[in-house]
Amino acid sequence: MNQRKCFRACRAAAVAGIFLALSALGEVPVASGQAEKGRIGYHEVKIDAAGRIVPWYGSGPSEAYDHVVRRVFDFWLQMRNCPNGVPYYLQHQVWKPEVDDERGLGGDQIPMALSSWNLLYGYLGDPAVKQNMVFMADYWLAHGMSGPDLLWPNLPYPYNTDLHSGQYDGDMRAGKGFLQPDKAASFGAELIVLFKMTGSRRYLDAAVGIADTLAVKVKTGDSEDSPWPYRVHAATGQIHKETKGGKTYAATYTSNYTGALRLFADLNALRQGRAAAYQRASDIVTAWLKAYPLKTNKWGPFFEDIPTSAWSDTEINADTLAAYILDHPEWDAGWRQQAKSALDWSFRTFANKEYSQWGVVPIDEQTAYRVPGNSHTSRHASVELLYCERTGDWSLKEEAIRRLNWATYTVDTDGKNRYIRDDNWLTDGYGDYVRHYLRAMASVPELAPDDQNHLLRTTSVLQSIKYGDDSITYTKFDPSSTEEFKLGAWQPKSLQGGKMEWDAGRKVLRVRSEAQRVTLTR
Repeated sequence: MNQRKCFRACRAAAVAGIFLALSALGEVPVASGQAEKGRIGYHEVKIDAAGRIVPWYGSGPSEAYDHVVRRVFDFWLQMRNCPNGVPYYLQHQVWKPEVDDERGLGGDQIPMALSSWNLLYGYLGDPAVKQNMVFMADYWLAHGMSGPDLLWPNLPYPYNTDLHSGQYDGDMRAGKGFLQPDKAASFGAELIVLFKMTGSRRYLDAAVGIADTLAVKVKTGDSEDSPWPYRVHAATGQIHKETKGGKTYAATYTSNYTGALRLFADLNALRQGRAAAYQRASDIVTAWLKAYPLKTNKWGPFFEDIPTSAWSDTEINADTLAAYILDHPEWDAGWRQQAKSALDWSFRTFANKEYSQWGVVPIDEQTAYRVPGNSHTSRHASVELLYCERTGDWSLKEEAIRRLNWATYTVDTDGKNRYIRDDNWLTDGYGDYVRHYLRAMASVPELAPDDQNHLLRTTSVLQSIKYGDDSITYTKFDPSSTEEFKLGAWQPKSLQGGKMEWDAGRKVLRVRSEAQRVTLTR
């Protein structure tokens, strides 16, 4: 049984029927605390002295969060290949243990993974993380871009309509030839990160190609039409439409545009491409976000498997913009209130009370699928902690940490990460999961391991990093930058390439560097 397909497309199955079907599958974990008291996902619930949820692994968050991000990445790398030799995660949105799922790639699956792995590379220093980023980006660029002579050229197709063809050629719902401009913008933003990481001009040129198309096609937008359509045919420019109950629905709107803002800003900072056109497009998108979703709370759609005829507001669009605003206070004089408004809306709309007996409120995915999500709960929590950090208001801290604790329960001991009452989604459980724990650690370093050394944040992009017993050496794209480390294994005594501020109580080191190569010595 395909639970999420049933919920998203039909939304008619009763909860009791879902649990009976899951039980028949054998390996499916019990999902709800109210369905079987004492268990969530794959694990028995652990609580503290006050009866509130703590992670299933280790002695607390600083051990558990590190453990789950390592496990899910290992699972990702060890996933089997498809019959055509392409890794499973490049052709499917849902992992199954023995047979290949019938669905193709998730719409934002590759950009999400690139986003998470960039943070994970700095955190672990594992060359396999960087290698996987290059592999995924290279494969999508080689097998999924719209032709340069089309009306919407040089954008990635988000889906493989012929499952094991090895090619991306359309959209899951709209079919061949259709693409999603918002997902293209996210890919472009991650390609710039990869250019900075590797120095390969190929990634920068591809990002410029994406930005050029988006800059040409941008429109002012209104309450029904966003600056770019949600689903559009690359060759004809036709916006996807569906008819239901005698009414026609057009895919003219989405509020997922932080990727576009990042793409344009980064290219202009690099002085690449068409600066004036990018600034104009960025201004249009910014003005539209302020005038519409931030005021109307029309925060959909995002997910590729929702029909155009079925409107659905989403947590991801609202909270991602909230995080962007918190990271860019120059966005607006009212940045604090705007970010809090989006966060408050997502909590009011998606708060799930099934687990209140353990003092935790996880977050549902979207209005068309009101089931608590591993990625959605962890994202909301990480943005809450970013809000705490940026504003100095820490009132949300403890509840946010309990949300992160809850989301660890979806990860099994081997690293498979299953959505509650659903499947092992390779978006929610991997690319759109790991980054939220790493961002939470950056905002609250006590959540990072107390006995290990890790980079938590940089204002640049790391090109290399090596953690040793007596030193840490790293190179980065920008000579002038700031890095923050949690150094639990040893205290630094010297630094080459910058100045350091050491907080012994929190084991946090801030480095203000003026060189591309920096070395910390024990």
